Amino acid sequence: MDQCWYHGNITRSRAEDLLSKVGKDGSFLVRASESIASAYALCVLYRNCVYTYRILPDKENKLIVQASEGVPVKYFQNLEELIEYYKKENMGLVWHLKYPVPREEEEAADELEEDTDLVPTPPILPPRNILMALPSSETKEVSSLPENSRVADVNKLSLSETLLQRLQYQDTSSVSDEHLKLIQDYLRVHIISDFEIVQTGSSSLPQLKKLLTALCKGLFSEASRTLPSLESIQKVFEQQLHPSTHQRSQMLGEASPVNIVLKLNQLISLLSSIEEKVKTLLIEGPDSTHRRSLIPPVTFEVKTDSLGIFSKIQLKVDVEMGKLIIKRSKDGPEDKFYTHKKILQLIKSQKLPNKLVIVLETEKEKTQRKEYVFSDSKKREGFCQLLQQMKNKHSEQPEPDMITIFIGTWNMGAAPPPKKITSWFLSKGQGKTRDDTADYIPHDIYVIGTQEDPQGEKEWLETLRQSLQEITSISFKVIAIHTLWNIRIVVLAKPEHENRISHICTANVKTGIANTLGNKGAVGVSFMFNGTSFGFVNSHLTSGSEKKHRRNQNYTNILRFLTLGDKKLSPFNITHRFTHLFWLGDLNYRVEQPPTEAENIIQKIRQQQYPELLAFDQLLLERRDQKVFLQFEEEEITFAPTYRFERGTREKYAYTKQKATGMKYNLPSWCDRVLWKSYPMVHVVCQSYGCTTDITTSDHSPVFATFEVGVTSQFVSKNDSKYTDSQGEIEFLHCYATLKTKSQTKFYIEFHSSCLESFVKSQEGENEDGNEGELVVKFVEALPKLTPIISDPEYLLDQHILISIKSSDSDESYGEGCIALRIEATESLAPIHTVLTHHGEKTGVFQGEIKLQTSQGKQREKLYDFVKIERDETTGQKPKNISNLEPNKDWDQTNSSTPTDISNPNYLGMAAFSQQPSATCQLKQTPSPEQPPSLWNYEQQPKENTSLMGQSQSSSTSPSLSPLSPKPSLQPTANRTICSWSQEYLPPDMGKSTAEPVLQEEGQQRPEMFENPLYGSMGSKGKVAPKKEQEYPKALRKEQPPLPEQSYHLTKPQEPECSKTSGKQPSPPFLVPTQRFRSYTSPCQAEEKNTGEKSQGKPKMTTPLENSAPLKKIVKPSRAEVSLSIQGQQNKPPLPSKSRAVLDMQNSKGRDYRDSSELPHSGKHRTEEGPVSRTTTP
Repeated sequence: MDQCWYHGNITRSRAEDLLSKVGKDGSFLVRASESIASAYALCVLYRNCVYTYRILPDKENKLIVQASEGVPVKYFQNLEELIEYYKKENMGLVWHLKYPVPREEEEAADELEEDTDLVPTPPILPPRNILMALPSSETKEVSSLPENSRVADVNKLSLSETLLQRLQYQDTSSVSDEHLKLIQDYLRVHIISDFEIVQTGSSSLPQLKKLLTALCKGLFSEASRTLPSLESIQKVFEQQLHPSTHQRSQMLGEASPVNIVLKLNQLISLLSSIEEKVKTLLIEGPDSTHRRSLIPPVTFEVKTDSLGIFSKIQLKVDVEMGKLIIKRSKDGPEDKFYTHKKILQLIKSQKLPNKLVIVLETEKEKTQRKEYVFSDSKKREGFCQLLQQMKNKHSEQPEPDMITIFIGTWNMGAAPPPKKITSWFLSKGQGKTRDDTADYIPHDIYVIGTQEDPQGEKEWLETLRQSLQEITSISFKVIAIHTLWNIRIVVLAKPEHENRISHICTANVKTGIANTLGNKGAVGVSFMFNGTSFGFVNSHLTSGSEKKHRRNQNYTNILRFLTLGDKKLSPFNITHRFTHLFWLGDLNYRVEQPPTEAENIIQKIRQQQYPELLAFDQLLLERRDQKVFLQFEEEEITFAPTYRFERGTREKYAYTKQKATGMKYNLPSWCDRVLWKSYPMVHVVCQSYGCTTDITTSDHSPVFATFEVGVTSQFVSKNDSKYTDSQGEIEFLHCYATLKTKSQTKFYIEFHSSCLESFVKSQEGENEDGNEGELVVKFVEALPKLTPIISDPEYLLDQHILISIKSSDSDESYGEGCIALRIEATESLAPIHTVLTHHGEKTGVFQGEIKLQTSQGKQREKLYDFVKIERDETTGQKPKNISNLEPNKDWDQTNSSTPTDISNPNYLGMAAFSQQPSATCQLKQTPSPEQPPSLWNYEQQPKENTSLMGQSQSSSTSPSLSPLSPKPSLQPTANRTICSWSQEYLPPDMGKSTAEPVLQEEGQQRPEMFENPLYGSMGSKGKVAPKKEQEYPKALRKEQPPLPEQSYHLTKPQEPECSKTSGKQPSPPFLVPTQRFRSYTSPCQAEEKNTGEKSQGKPKMTTPLENSAPLKKIVKPSRAEVSLSIQGQQNKPPLPSKSRAVLDMQNSKGRDYRDSSELPHSGKHRTEEGPVSRTTTP
């Protein structure tokens, strides 16, 4: 359609923006409808509001407009006629059509890939001479087509004659006379009957089926006789029987072509597997049951503190036997052992990344805590993973509640892979890698995405399976494989998971030249793992440093048009259809620097100054501006750029290439990435993220990422009396949506969830004007109560509700969001706050309260609760920086999981009204008498908070409060200040516990914290404040909040040297890697409960101030100390993030740099002017 007013598949929000720019009454455009595939939407601007009319086709493809009531229906042949008609005044629209809004100029089409000479193109298929299959009556019309003489001669023959002639050319000496006669009869007589049936539109070929049945009669009976024999021999050599293999193949009665194909497939599968099984048995022996999944015992050398004296001992983990063995020496006898049932919990120290507490059950049913210090943090991670594997292996639960996933992406550069690629699957190389002790633990699912893949599917599958067999001794099952040109995704899973995986779906989207070529685009796979949905997208986006806007458009097109997952979730794109969505591939975002900086970039890479380059990473910048991958997360990048290497080495970047148009520059960049987005309140932890260094056949390095994710069990029958005794109920109250729109239509909500029988539609809400360009829709009495299919909390608290705000005039979605039902205090009101997005853009927020009613019972502890994080007294939570970019309100909270107790707060589905800055990982909180029980803390900690003093902020305080800022009072939901995710994600008091006594009333003086070790960065030695700090205006000191009583003490004598030096250094302009935290539950619930009880009985810490007692005298530092402090803070240049200087300065004991919490990080103290990233939601 060439009309300038037709904009095709642009989004609704983009259409509103274009109309607003024109700003004239009667401005209009037509776009494709988002709710009905073949319909259109006519958008008209009148008085700065956009009105949308749906244009629907009827059965005869005539068009009608849903206009104002009372206007007679008029039919139009096409859109041009319709537009001309409504250009007249008073035709039923809010205003006549006057000013067409022209289409935007599209960005220049993609050039061919930079390495055009190396990129394989799809194979050119030979032309299909359909003319040969036409009857003689049809050939006359097409005889004039240019064909060679042989084809022209054939066209003169009838269909039967043509095919019989072909048969004569064949060597039929080995064909029996009986079969040859049957074939000739079909070609001579019966094919005409099939041809006539096909001409009517039917796809059945009854005469051909009769022929095939007759020809395969002997084959079918022979296959039926042979198949049981092969199955028997397979069972003899099979190491591990699965439920699906106990029964013999069902005997099929009729020798139809379909049944014959099934029989032959079974024969092929059995023949190919028997040789492998016999070989495995001969190598491993007949008694090696489960040999393929055996993990050998692993020994760790650790230090333990006994009466102040550190001694070395050996911890031996025997996964197969289910034992943890403690030995004094490596070769000595066993001193003590604990079975898997006696190991209750692993608690990681947050301050010391190599310290671990093991909670054990003693003989008298009491618990005992044993502290161990590992040689480095990677050893501790390997030990924890082995113990988790042991607990999982010996678990009495029939289904897993946690699995691990390997994600790999590699642009192969059109070159075949080397013989050995096992380092990729072992997560070996640069970046955040796995410890060697974890090599024996196979992942449950492997997802491998490739771009510019020159191999065929069968060849590549064989390479992958052989590599995994080599390192795991497991023959992985192929779940799915899908290819678009040279973009491919493969999903492999352990054999025991084959029956747990269902609803497999594959799809692709082309985003190449004119969005029709598959040289760029995406392939995707989705499936259900028991009750959890997974989606995986492998994309290859537009290349070229200057094409970032085109890449952004590629991303949006993939979001809109990749059809994966549950088709019932039609209002939602792939970012809301899956519990876990992983996006991988060659995204082609570059380091945005001029070519003259090439050598400088390479020099920084050699010095491992990656954060300085990441400040110019296009993907991080575009995500910060919320243009792509909204609400996605990415693990910190601590590895070198993966593109563009000289092939055959990883020591040299080939950043120039001479082309006909001149010199082409491809600066080293992180093109190959892995991101993810999960529902709120689900367990997901990135365990590794890096690239290999020994696979050099391509100009890209393979990238790996491994994840630990929570999964739920399959649907449980609701006929069970356990679930029907009491009816569950989900109720939404006092809800309203704030939408970014200029539309004045009415809106309603659709609720979708797997815990509902079907989606539920609400009544229309009431519209109110909001801020400029915003509309507030209130659903006070319009929301229905939802009845879940199962009311048992074991099931219901793991579920989520998807909401879609839809317009009544066009049924198009204006925003979608997700709300978690994981509520601790059921049957009481809990606040909800979720961001609404549509086609990858933020379109508003949805707020209100939810009340959940379940049956009796509680959730069992999951495997991922086995490993928890301990908040150390002298350290808070480290902010997790993304880059040395200027802090941004919308960027802080949206990049990657931070070390909080909520593993995945990326939606921030809920927030608790409470009164204490969250300093511990308490989730079970004691309600205060004045208000209902507090709920889960869904906060995500700040990643980068810059302080006026250039010092570090203790992140043990709430992210929305600085230690020196005044405490906000409780406000109504509508007027609350929101902590930044996208400026208004959360109420301000979401991260505070109600267990703390109410703070002093306004006007009372707050204590100053110069000597509190929690805020040790106030002075040069952790105790003394510098002059600059002492000269703060008194007015700014007045309202400092007190410390949380139940977690910290005001004084702590004789701080260790390592903690004294923490936070002294100036804020570096680079990333500070931090360890990830695995669980949203409390690491030490019993202790926290006791602490909370004790704190309520203690006198308030603010008592000295209430009595107007003078502050403790400040100890002035010596001149030498001050000069050293000033020199260290002002004169030292930023150091490389991996340089030896940083390691020596921060880790005097040689601890692992990457996981050290001792590194300097920005913003341990904010100014009293208020937090940087707070704003007010209308």
